[in-house]
Amino acid sequence: MSLLASAFTLVFVAAGIGFFAAGTLGLVRLPGTLSRIHALTKADNVGLALIVLGLLPQAASVLDAAKMVAIWLLAQLASGAVAQVMAEAVMAEATLAEAKDAGDAAPPEESRP
Repeated sequence: MSLLASAFTLVFVAAGIGFFAAGTLGLVRLPGTLSRIHALTKADNVGLALIVLGLLPQAASVLDAAKMVAIWLLAQLASGAVAQVMAEAVMAEATLAEAKDAGDAAPPEESRP
């Protein structure tokens, strides 16, 4: 059983590292900020999920396994929230740049309900 658990861990952790490497490559190679954010959030979320899944058989107790899953879930929430905030900041900056290029002194006002 130990050999099987070790093999499972090795395969899933290696796959997770592969996803992290792909996300890093996307960060370096993709042209725009939004494309980079997309590559990082998707690849890192899957990579972390695979690593946690691979480490679960090695957990000393159920509490340790639950902690790993909780960390993964918190990382999921944080990643989505941070990506959304960063994307909104990029879009706001692009809107300001367009307004300056058009000769407008002030950015367009947002309509708020």
